[in-house]
Amino acid sequence: MLLTIDVGNTHTVLGLFDGEDILEHWRISTDARRTADELAVLLQGLMGMHPLLGEELGDGIGGIAICSTVPTVLHELREVTRRYYGDVPAVLVEPGIKTGVPILVDNPKEVGADRIINSVAAVDLYGGPAIVVDFGTATTFDAVSARGEYAGGVIAPGIEISVDALGVKGAQLRKIELARPRSVIGKNTVEAMQSGILYGFAGQVDGVVTRMARELADDPEDVTVIATGGLAPMVLGESSVIDEHEPWLTLIGLRLVYERNVSRA
Repeated sequence: MLLTIDVGNTHTVLGLFDGEDILEHWRISTDARRTADELAVLLQGLMGMHPLLGEELGDGIGGIAICSTVPTVLHELREVTRRYYGDVPAVLVEPGIKTGVPILVDNPKEVGADRIINSVAAVDLYGGPAIVVDFGTATTFDAVSARGEYAGGVIAPGIEISVDALGVKGAQLRKIELARPRSVIGKNTVEAMQSGILYGFAGQVDGVVTRMARELADDPEDVTVIATGGLAPMVLGESSVIDEHEPWLTLIGLRLVYERNVSRA
């Protein structure tokens, strides 16, 4: 089995693959203070709860693929693979790793590993041209050309960042639950804030994607728009431009990159 680990600024998502099938997944908080030993205990505890490990799939973990937007966590995970999984092939997404996706930006090293991995999966699953909208700590929009090239993107404040900012900077506002209000026109402060977040972000997605698609393809209708990330379900029903929802896009991309970098002898 292949263990995939996507470390984001707020959450870390783990997936367990048997071939192309994702058998199990977990979401935990990202904590840059965790040591390699603590991470190993956490990983082994989560995987130990899976009923197939050690039974039908008795060989256990046969490979590991990792991408991280948090350098300190990547450093500790590198130590985890060395100390606890030393005999298991491991791919850490960093400069020099083969992805199969040319990066057409001024400085490829500036692009977050997760954004490239999302593009890898988008090309494999849907082809190009495509736009990936990832609802994470930031909301990122990544463009993939018809030839499968990473063409650049857009970065905007994420939904949770915006909610936190309202609660901190607004003298009479507070942190709210991310939920759908009864109506667009809020009847109280909480509903007014929920409406602003939900419909504001849906409008942002529609506006940004529409403009990107015009630049990306002669016919914007040819562009496939894929949503991913933990907060994507909140916006899906209100956006008019999203074609596909793939919650495990980054994990799928990690599987593909692992396969492209580890020979199958």
